[in-house]
Amino acid sequence: MRPAAKDNLVLPTVALRGLVVFPGMTLHFDIGRKQSVSAVKSAMLNHQNLFLITQIDMAEEVKEREALFDMGVVCEIKQLVRLPAGSCYRVVVEGKFRARLEELQQMRPHFISEIKPLTANDVPVTSSLDTEAIVRYTKMLFEEYADLNQKLSADIALGIDEQYYVGGLTDYLAGNLPLEFIDKQFILDELHATKRIERLCAVLRREIEMLDAMETIDDRVQKQMDENQREYYLREQMRAISEELGDGESAAGEAEKYRARILDLHLDAESEEKLLQECSRLAHMQPTSPESAVSRSYLDAVLALPWGKESTDVLNLDAAQKVLDKDHFGLQKVKERIIELLAVRKLSPDIKGQIICLAGPPGVGKTSVAKSLASAMHRKYTRISLGGVHDEAEIRGHRKTYIGSMPGSIITAVTRTGVCNPLILLDEIDKLASDYKGDPSSALLEALDPEQNNTFRDHYIEIPFDLSKVLFVTTANDVSQIPAPLLDRMEVIELYSYTAEEKFQIAKKHLIKKQMQAHGIKSSQLHITDGAVRAMIDSYTREAGVRKLERTIAKVLRKAAVRIANGETEKITVRATDLETLLGPRKYKPTAVSKANEIGVVNGLAWTSVGGELLKVEVAVMDGTGKLELTGSLGDVMKESAKAACSYIRANAALWNVETDFYKTKDIHIHFPEGAVPKDGPSAGVTVTTALVSALSGCPVRADIAMTGEVSLLGHVLPIGGLREKSMAAYKAGIRKIFIPEDNVSDLAEIDAVVADTVEFVPVSEVSQIIAAAVLLTKNAEKAGKAKSVKNIPVVQKQPSLHNTEVCRRN
Repeated sequence: MRPAAKDNLVLPTVALRGLVVFPGMTLHFDIGRKQSVSAVKSAMLNHQNLFLITQIDMAEEVKEREALFDMGVVCEIKQLVRLPAGSCYRVVVEGKFRARLEELQQMRPHFISEIKPLTANDVPVTSSLDTEAIVRYTKMLFEEYADLNQKLSADIALGIDEQYYVGGLTDYLAGNLPLEFIDKQFILDELHATKRIERLCAVLRREIEMLDAMETIDDRVQKQMDENQREYYLREQMRAISEELGDGESAAGEAEKYRARILDLHLDAESEEKLLQECSRLAHMQPTSPESAVSRSYLDAVLALPWGKESTDVLNLDAAQKVLDKDHFGLQKVKERIIELLAVRKLSPDIKGQIICLAGPPGVGKTSVAKSLASAMHRKYTRISLGGVHDEAEIRGHRKTYIGSMPGSIITAVTRTGVCNPLILLDEIDKLASDYKGDPSSALLEALDPEQNNTFRDHYIEIPFDLSKVLFVTTANDVSQIPAPLLDRMEVIELYSYTAEEKFQIAKKHLIKKQMQAHGIKSSQLHITDGAVRAMIDSYTREAGVRKLERTIAKVLRKAAVRIANGETEKITVRATDLETLLGPRKYKPTAVSKANEIGVVNGLAWTSVGGELLKVEVAVMDGTGKLELTGSLGDVMKESAKAACSYIRANAALWNVETDFYKTKDIHIHFPEGAVPKDGPSAGVTVTTALVSALSGCPVRADIAMTGEVSLLGHVLPIGGLREKSMAAYKAGIRKIFIPEDNVSDLAEIDAVVADTVEFVPVSEVSQIIAAAVLLTKNAEKAGKAKSVKNIPVVQKQPSLHNTEVCRRN
């Protein structure tokens, strides 16, 4: 420790919690902290002088100078008594004079402070007219305060008359009145006597206003209690009168039962008041009146809601993974997202805003995924079908003023599950309609908004209900049909159409077993070979999902059930050759790929809602006047793509051995076969361009390749979507080389393993690269760059976008 400055003192120090001592004041307090006990013992050995100062935060330990106020009081220890508790002591001190803390010189084993003694300016209470006025005003405030605070000791008033100095009076009152320690410290900090008593007056005035307010609140509470008792007595009298009149259970008695159930729910004040008012209306109605039936129905509907009732989530990630793998084959991306959702909920149970939209073609398992999620979490599950809903009241309910009114489908679903945190599946959300009765999709905005649905108001219920704990899962076939504000509230997870291999595995592991159980056929009685299953997939179904495949399997089982039931055989084996006998002629034939190289015929690739398809483009060139004919039920985007291809070839005719005036002397006809099937999208751009160059130059195109990509006016090949489905279609058709846009290389991570191992993918950035590799040009026309062949592209995790989905062929 360094020596203290001149006139400064160095004393043991105790930091007080919530206590402030004043000069001339006797204070007793208990100490138990080791630092405090050590400081007191040290003071007893040093003239019994101790510096007491208040710490700013009562809850924290003092670790630095900034944790203490600046002003404290030097006290003399009058008594030190050891308490029976053990290491605790009771200390009695008397304040001597103020001192300012200059430096905290020591922290261990106890505080030692360098302090500067301060002399407070004090004047007699009769020194001047202003002084007498402020003293009288202070005494008046004290009397008013004492009248309001009944717990104040009468001895304090007696001691006031013994104070003859303004500063002494202020310190006496501040030290003995039950004020907040912050207010006491505020008074202690002032050295000037007149300013100090003014601070005391300000604190007393605020305390008086606070006590007045507390007294007013107490009177109001007491009055409310009296009113409740009076209401109770009156209701008991009404019940007794009804019993005397022989009315049985009166409306008042019924309303009282409703009232008791409402109070047991402990709702917010607004909702409780609304329901109690409805009970009061019911109490004054005749039991047989129509209005009473409306009130009963309303109260029953509200009380049936699961207010505060929750099921406990089971967030076992391994168990959830097993449930998902058991119920579904494939769908790895969807399963990963569900496991992520469960993991986040396990780490943050109160998270909100996870509203999932499962989007994909029919039959790919969207609804069953939602069921599996509910099963994995052990949540109650319910489903709301939104297909064809066109009335807003179906979602938000009817106002109870209408005859036959009822709650909306969301509130009804919550009531049906019996808990406030179920999993609600909003099925076919893209099929919502709207008419003059309102827009149901707009009514869903509040329910699906995490920032608003904690106070969802159904038109029938009329009071807010918390939907924030509900896990909403929606399904859709076409997300483009969902209004943008509604889509913005959901996280879209794409479910793609199943490949043939996935359908085969689903049929073997799930569908056949399910249908055999449904038809009562044992595995020992029927066996369907792998070849028969694949034949059903390729020749009797053409769909994105497996619903039609399941119906086809059921049809085969019905045929087998007839033979088994008639006793014709005990066991049946269904082979691929038996399907035409059981199911009739094959409905779909595989796409045939020409083995000969042809002029003006190119293999393109198309994405459809049921998977990919091989799409041929045919171009015929005839003498004429420069007309361009497009046929095949084409959309505007595809027509514009064909025109862009013509303009590109016209600008680069010399490169491809094409007559430069073909646009004036030749008529061009571009045709897409299967003319009854609508087609649209830009991804056939490179296919059309290649076919045009072949037809105009008279050079054939290789028949063993396929291509996809949008072409720009400058010949750049732009990215497309649906590469996974398109590549599968090429693989099934026997194509072993596909030209794709260079920007789609990252999408090869989504390609099926069997396709990736068999098909060679050639990424290109310019259509000239495709033409040079695909069109068998003469030597004098080979002026474009050669394509770079890439096989077995390293897998990159990126999902193909379906917003650029191109040649959309719909059956």
